[in-house]
Amino acid sequence: MRIIGGKLKRSKLNFLKNKITRPLRDFVKENLFNILENSSFINIKIKDSIILDLFCGIGSFGIECLSRQAKKVYFVDSNNDAINVLDENLIRLNLKEFSKIIKSEIPDVFSNNQINDKIDLVFLDPPYAEKSIDYILNELKRSSLINKSLPVVIHREVSNGADNFDILNNKLIRDYGRSRIIMGTLSS
Repeated sequence: MRIIGGKLKRSKLNFLKNKITRPLRDFVKENLFNILENSSFINIKIKDSIILDLFCGIGSFGIECLSRQAKKVYFVDSNNDAINVLDENLIRLNLKEFSKIIKSEIPDVFSNNQINDKIDLVFLDPPYAEKSIDYILNELKRSSLINKSLPVVIHREVSNGADNFDILNNKLIRDYGRSRIIMGTLSS
């Protein structure tokens, strides 16, 4: 596993070898960032953005954003092993000062005021069995973390079936092998 773009391009990331976490594959990540950086579909510039990486695991998406000069990434996960590997990666790549790790169940992160910035982009990479995504999107919509419109990217498995996520506007869905990327905007 490696960083595919930005100032840390080709740097290797440590990752967990277990069945609980599944890193975002390089091919999927490359296509995702091509859409984010080169498409008019979602109006976001990673550089100088504040990113919220929910169910971050080892943080490959957020670290990729930091390599592309995101201003700050909030990494949120409840898995101790994943957070330890994430912390190791951030230290080794000298990215700690641009990040904040929040060990929390995802729904709790909205009620405990650990995020102090307006968010420019949210990435959700929940376990495939996770059923609370609509709840999380509604909590985001109600929170004071967003301005008028927030780009959201969700990574799911194609076999999960058709996730509706009706709360998202302007949806774009792309399948890459087993991975499904759903993008849209969340209006406050």
